[in-house]
Amino acid sequence: MKRLLMPLVVFVALAVLLGVGLTLRPGEIPSPLVGRVAPDFTVESLRNPQRSVSLSDLRGEVSVINVWASWCAACEDEHPYVMALADEVPVYGLNYKDERDKAIAWLDRQGDNYTASLYDPDGKVGLEWGVYGVPETYILDAEGVVRKKHIGAITERTLREEILPLVRQLQAEAES
Repeated sequence: MKRLLMPLVVFVALAVLLGVGLTLRPGEIPSPLVGRVAPDFTVESLRNPQRSVSLSDLRGEVSVINVWASWCAACEDEHPYVMALADEVPVYGLNYKDERDKAIAWLDRQGDNYTASLYDPDGKVGLEWGVYGVPETYILDAEGVVRKKHIGAITERTLREEILPLVRQLQAEAES
């Protein structure tokens, strides 16, 4: 009798696990950075290796870091929304595990509204930030505290309903 019930018990357990897994939202993987000052970095500019950008350059105003790569299809899909976001707030592109010439060519084709494009060819900065993959987007308040991490491509809906409202709220807080 036990032998006959065992497959049923295993099936029910797997069905429960599958049901729980289907309710999860992979774009909302919690980040230990949210609510903390962003990891410090100094990264050379993608287009001008003699110039570098650091976290201190971002402080004093709300800003966004968008992690992207030329080999990332989802990055191409989200790029128009990232560029629209750059009309509202400084957006820094972090080019992740890419080749400089391919990344520059990609920006030349797609458009480059980034305040600065940072170059992270070996992914060390991305690792410190807890990047799972590309694209990912981090919203920082004026003090350099990570207030949101968005995993995956920004869509028109996420831009309108999640990202822009938070950016505007943080900008209003910084002005008061």
